Amino acid sequence: MKSSLLAVAFCAGFAINIVAQSPTPAPSPAQPPSNYDLQWGAKIPVRDKVELNATLYLPKTPDGSPPKTPVIFTLTPYISDMYHARAAYFASHGYVFALVDVRGRGNSGGEFEPFANEPRDGHDVGEWLAKQSFCDGKVAMWGGSYAGFDQWATAKEFPPHLVTIVPAAAAHPGLDYPSYNNIGMTYDMQWFTLTSGHTPQDNLFGDQKFWRTKFLDAYKKHLPFKSLDSFVGNPSANFQRILNHPTADAYYDAMLPTREEFQEIALPILTITGQYDGDELGALTYYRDHLANASPQARAKHFLIIGPWDHAGTRTPRDEVGGVKFGPGAIVDLNDLHRQWYDWTMKSGPKPAFLKNQIAYYLLAPGNSGANGEWKYADNFQTLTANPKTFYLDSKNGEPNGVFRSGTLNEKQPNSGSDGFVYDPLDTRRGENVEGTDPKEKTAAIDQTFALSIGKDGLVYHTDPVPNETSLIGCPAVNLWLSIDTPDVDLECDLYEIQPDGTCIALWSDIRRLRYRESSREAKLMKPGELVPCDFNPGLFVARRLMKGSRLRLVVTAINSILWQKNYCSGGIVADETAKYAHTCNVQVY
Repeated sequence: MKSSLLAVAFCAGFAINIVAQSPTPAPSPAQPPSNYDLQWGAKIPVRDKVELNATLYLPKTPDGSPPKTPVIFTLTPYISDMYHARAAYFASHGYVFALVDVRGRGNSGGEFEPFANEPRDGHDVGEWLAKQSFCDGKVAMWGGSYAGFDQWATAKEFPPHLVTIVPAAAAHPGLDYPSYNNIGMTYDMQWFTLTSGHTPQDNLFGDQKFWRTKFLDAYKKHLPFKSLDSFVGNPSANFQRILNHPTADAYYDAMLPTREEFQEIALPILTITGQYDGDELGALTYYRDHLANASPQARAKHFLIIGPWDHAGTRTPRDEVGGVKFGPGAIVDLNDLHRQWYDWTMKSGPKPAFLKNQIAYYLLAPGNSGANGEWKYADNFQTLTANPKTFYLDSKNGEPNGVFRSGTLNEKQPNSGSDGFVYDPLDTRRGENVEGTDPKEKTAAIDQTFALSIGKDGLVYHTDPVPNETSLIGCPAVNLWLSIDTPDVDLECDLYEIQPDGTCIALWSDIRRLRYRESSREAKLMKPGELVPCDFNPGLFVARRLMKGSRLRLVVTAINSILWQKNYCSGGIVADETAKYAHTCNVQVY
């Protein structure tokens, strides 16, 4: 009985492959104000006697006396000067802003071990700032990506003077970075190079042609993933350390709030993410975990904004990403919104007018003309994801292996049958001919090269055209019943809107390593021919009006990419594997 299905919510982050994986720095806006005072090189001692470096931006007072205001701080591995304009903005609007280099970066002491020290260091930095003469006893945090993570890491330590956090695009160690659902990323070494040593490597980090050339070369040579650091020219203790933790385990648990800590976190929180944010998974997981465990009073103080944005756009919004045009309504002044939030939570100001309900989300307009979308509001996620529509995978001959011989997505469950495809780990055509060294940053979300390349190595399905303009709002999920003839394989599902003229909009994507189909914490290898369920249900949010006549396209395939760790299907330690371990995998979807 064929029962694999796609569930989507019709109301009458394909992000993984579109944006550079998290965490990554976002630049400050241009033209900072100049009406602030500065204290450079402040040294903040933490409990193990390491001193962290801070640059303090202080509001000017009419008589030149020291200010007495709330303090906002951010902990960053990207060197504090990166956020100069942001800090100047808040200082010019009545807040002390402290840019603090994490240990081992910038002018801070100690050794940089990503994510590991931020809980304790964040607590100690906040309490040190609260005791300074310029602080009125109230401390808040700002930042996204890594600096979104460390707000949750700090909050779980309960510093007494921390009043509010505003985590944007928050990375979630062990879930979406440094691996994504336990699958390693070649981007890791790009990021570990950016954060190597004490000084910035922004230009090297941004040389996409160099990195993609290296990743493609390693992919073609079938080098073991564990050698990627040496291969790119930067042997990295941090990279090797994460390879020793291929699953969500106690190492990552120590960085994150526990269930009991989520129960006690009661401060006002504003979570920000985007539909094309590579850390949407992390941001929404923190949000859901907090709401699932917090008191009703704490839940009422937690607000969520889901824009259309990519990762960097969660701090500096743009009206287009990867060729998808959002419209001018997507450009929200997030500096001003943050200021209003801080005024509300720390200065008894009015609630920000933008926050009309607990959840604000951007519903993209139909088509891709740049027409304005619409900001919509909801009480909770349950309202947004209620009553999903279910489509069942079907094909006439069991071979929907391509866009032009695709199967169908039907509301009626088929009687029987299965569809198959083959993954050959030694086949490098997808990495060479489809991905290559051009990141296609301006067209990544509308490019169909990947889908059009699918043959015997994947499955493609389409719905019928929608008869009217239709709102797609919710969290798509794909539930597959499948079997394979190898111990393991990595799979991906990608969802697109295909518009009446044949053009494409990427909507959603998810990946799974099949050995972790039951738990992200424990591997369970497959037996040949064993029929198992595999759920692609990350809870990533989509909000778009589909054009009249549009169809949904679902692609199911194995991961075979220069951007991801290659699984050779042997069932061994994936980071150690090379071509000699390769097993061709036959996948049957029922």
